[in-house]
Amino acid sequence: MAEASLMKLAGKRIVITRAAAQSEALAREFSARGVIPVVIPLVSFADPEDFAPLDAASAESQRFDCMILTSAQAVRAVFRRSETLKRSLIGSESKPRIACVGPVSAEAARQAGLIVEYVAETHTGVALAEEMGNRLQGAKVFLPRSDRANPDLPRALKRQGAQLTEVIAYRTQRPTDLDHENLGQIAEGAADAILFFSPSAVQHFAELYGSEQLRALQDKLAITAVGPVTANALREAGVRRLVISADTTAAAVVEALEKHFAGTVKQAPAGAKKV
Repeated sequence: MAEASLMKLAGKRIVITRAAAQSEALAREFSARGVIPVVIPLVSFADPEDFAPLDAASAESQRFDCMILTSAQAVRAVFRRSETLKRSLIGSESKPRIACVGPVSAEAARQAGLIVEYVAETHTGVALAEEMGNRLQGAKVFLPRSDRANPDLPRALKRQGAQLTEVIAYRTQRPTDLDHENLGQIAEGAADAILFFSPSAVQHFAELYGSEQLRALQDKLAITAVGPVTANALREAGVRRLVISADTTAAAVVEALEKHFAGTVKQAPAGAKKV
């Protein structure tokens, strides 16, 4: 029974569009389940054009009451820079406290040696701000993130009374070394599912192949949004049939896909013949 559970997705060709370094764990999990993982990154990351705002905030990090980490990449960018500058982000009074949007960013923070005090129950920035509520009133908050991050979180933090310092920790870009041949085949439906992990990946696909092609793809394979923010981006692009994973953990992605493909089988008419 355990082996049967592991092989529910066996033989499926599933495209992972997140940055290559972030795709390794999920690709291994897929392979262990008999999935054919196809890693075609639609996003890549680069240093900020100007490190000065990040360096200034990091140098005074201990004056902040809270640091909010919205992604594993934000964790990596901040700590890579602090190591380069040989600075500690956490002071003797354990400030700033660490809050994370979801389990993946929280795990990245813990691996970096941080004590995570709060993880949002609903994995969006706005939900994190609302859940923290009164704890943000008058709090000095450090928010390092992407140059293309959603503006809703800063607004939500300010509504809760936070004194916000937002800085660009990294830039999100379209990769320059895209596998256009393979991606072109995927755009025509040569897979069972495609996973989008961020609005930027959705935007980059639409830039390459057009919004009409993206919408047409929902008739050919399972377009999967990882997280509610990405789901909203796909809906805004006109995609209506979505598989939605609650978060970016491998377990959540696998569960969402297993439920989808099991549902597809169940929806077949009784006694229907394959053609």
